[in-house]
Amino acid sequence: MVNKNKILPYREDLIEKARELRKRSTPGEIELWKALKNKQVLGYKFRRQRPINSFIIDFYCADLKLAIEVDGVSHDYKIEYDEIRQRKLEEMGITFLRFSEGDAKSHTESVVLEIEKWILDNK
Repeated sequence: MVNKNKILPYREDLIEKARELRKRSTPGEIELWKALKNKQVLGYKFRRQRPINSFIIDFYCADLKLAIEVDGVSHDYKIEYDEIRQRKLEEMGITFLRFSEGDAKSHTESVVLEIEKWILDNK
């Protein structure tokens, strides 16, 4: 059962960085956002480039405490950082789903189906 609506801390200084990241979204992030926004996935609200703690999550649903990350080539060079970051956020009760940039861009429907399956299995 998901612990809903607990407010998670974030650093105020990350708000501007999150805005910049939204402006520079990757093609995969853009395609996935088209599918997630406006409660299109089973009625759940997702936010993009959401500051949580000292990190910024690609997509986040507070009701589900679900983080969705789109991993492009840049993540190949920061595997250890991503693992530490994910572990710290999981300690706060957040679950992660990770997808490749290529899948998010070219197989968006399949990615959304996987997200929907996770929601139905975990809500």
